Order: sequence, then structure tokens, then C-alpha cells
Amino acid sequence: MGYVIAGLGNPGEGYENTRHNTGRIVLDIIRKKLTEAEFGDFEKDKKTGALISKGKLKEPILLVEPEDFMNKSGQAVKTFVTNKKAAEKLIVIHDDLDLPIGRYKICFNRGSGGHKGVESIMRAVDTEAFLRFRIGISPVTPSGKMKKPRGEKAVSDFILGKFKPSETTVLNKAGEKLAQAVQMMVEESREKAMSVFN
Repeated sequence: MGYVIAGLGNPGEGYENTRHNTGRIVLDIIRKKLTEAEFGDFEKDKKTGALISKGKLKEPILLVEPEDFMNKSGQAVKTFVTNKKAAEKLIVIHDDLDLPIGRYKICFNRGSGGHKGVESIMRAVDTEAFLRFRIGISPVTPSGKMKKPRGEKAVSDFILGKFKPSETTVLNKAGEKLAQAVQMMVEESREKAMSVFN
């Protein structure tokens, strides 16, 4: 059993390039940057309806974009991650309001931080022991201070808003780094990748 990398977001054109779709955006950057893995285009999986792409480095890698809404992401993922041992090679990529735009944090066996998509996957695979790529989406002031939106409506409007071109550039750079992190995880170890890229 190889690695399963799930990029979280919402399906449909209306959600494309929105902050809540950061997981899907970064997953596609990884697919394009990891040329050695020879990933194909995303295709619809008949069983789950998710979009999948297969590749291989030292081990097989399956990229998954659930086509369910964020809070039901686990439905598709559990088809490909069938037990707790397999979950140790699951990587979930998602947006994180607690980090500034473009900053990322790789963590393993941690709580959901209130992220509905991550909660759905934890319930579905019945463990927290999987990898997460948390990708920052919060804006920063010119002096570099993070200014996270406050209040339920402000947060909802913000995460469903679209990235500015300058933010997309920053996100692309983070995606390139995380592609390198995936390669190191697969070819060397999770621990080494976390120490190098965190």
C-alpha cells in the first residue's frame, strides 16, 4: 500500500480558486511539480465520484480530490484508506486560518483544529494518526502581522473568497516546497521531511 494524498476543498466551478479550496489547489501543484512520479490527469473514480490521479516514486502515490462538500470529505478518503496502518501514509492538505498566507506546517497525529474537512476524515478513518499539510490563508499587514478575520460571517466570507494574484504566487511557492516534502517522505522518511520542511 502506497501513499494517499487528499486535497480538500469544495466541488464545482463556483469554488475554484477560493481560499477554502487551498488543499485542491496545492494538490494540483504537487501533481505538476513531481514530474518523476508521472501522474496522469485527474479522472473520476467510479466508486467514490472523487477525482484521482496515480503516480509512483519509491512507492505508489494516489492523489485524491473528494467531490463531496468539505464536511463530507471523509466519505471518499475512507475508500482508499481502509485501516489505521494505511492511515499512517495518508496526507491531508487543507487551508488554515491560524497561519499567514503561504506559510505551511506539516504535522502528524494531531487534532483537527476545528477544520470540518479534517474532522470528517478523522471520523471516517477512525484515527488522528495521519499527516496534515496545513497551509496558511490569513492575510498579513505590510509589516508582516497576521490579520485573521473575526466572527462567523467574516470568516465564512473570507474563506469562500477568491485568492488575489499576489496570493496565488505565494501559494505556488508553498506548493513547490511541499512537493519536495512529499518526495522526501516517500523516498526517505516522514520524520526527515518534517524536520527539513517545518
